[in-house]
Amino acid sequence: MENIEIKAYAKINLSLDVTGRRDNGYHDVRMVMQSINLYDELTICRVPWNETEGGNDTPDKNGRITIESDTTAVPLNEDNLIYKAAKLIMDECGIKDGVRIVLKKNIPVAAGMAGGSTDAAAVFKGMNSLFELGLEQERLCDMGVKTGADVPYCIMGGTALSEGIGEILTPMRAMPGCIILIAKPDISVSTGYVYTAFDSLKEKMHPDVDAMISAIDMGDIREVSKLLGNSLEGVTQEEYPIIKEIKQIMLGNKALGALMSGSGPTVFGLYDDRAQAEETAKMLRQLSGIKDIFVTEPYNV
Repeated sequence: MENIEIKAYAKINLSLDVTGRRDNGYHDVRMVMQSINLYDELTICRVPWNETEGGNDTPDKNGRITIESDTTAVPLNEDNLIYKAAKLIMDECGIKDGVRIVLKKNIPVAAGMAGGSTDAAAVFKGMNSLFELGLEQERLCDMGVKTGADVPYCIMGGTALSEGIGEILTPMRAMPGCIILIAKPDISVSTGYVYTAFDSLKEKMHPDVDAMISAIDMGDIREVSKLLGNSLEGVTQEEYPIIKEIKQIMLGNKALGALMSGSGPTVFGLYDDRAQAEETAKMLRQLSGIKDIFVTEPYNV
């Protein structure tokens, strides 16, 4: 049985501006996205047709897709983006063999860090290699957006400007080096609720995305930290005050800047000193309501 192992990297939003809402309910955004060195691990195994024949294991025209994981926090059926990605690439590329996908989950679930999207992206890339399909990144991204708006970015990775609903991507210079402290409260946030609440706001916050791009081009981590901004942060923070509390602890302990990622609830702080980030992590671990804490750094492919 052939297999491939692949890492699926989490992301944070250095800048997230919601610029409009489409008639179909999707929102137009301008976002500066950054991969971080926190990742899920996937093993994708090719199951030849003759190994799936007989009984309940007989594949349909799309092949058989099975998912296994070390966590019960994600579905292991067609509701998982992993399944949707595998089925889509099977359908579009005429793959008849089955796949067995084993997921080791390290990225917090429902955290605003693209955990599901990056797993789907890893499936697209992994199956492209495993089945020797020879698909270019652009084709993979075209398929990826059908499973989720963040999937094309997760296929690309690194530092990038994301526009449209997330499918228009422009690679950028790598984010300046720094230490990133991640803190995820023990809550789950509905992305749909956050965007609906944002739509109802009379006054909306819009970060300066162009200034962020310039700060990254200059390689100035302090300026990057000053310009962190997220149109959605106020909405989620209003509903979950712990987000503001985490930010205050980070900023009060020498973070260069702090921000909620995506629709939340994860908060990240940027540091130029790992020891200080580790010390702040110890403080946050004593705060009631914190589920996951990581000290990491940017990841650029």
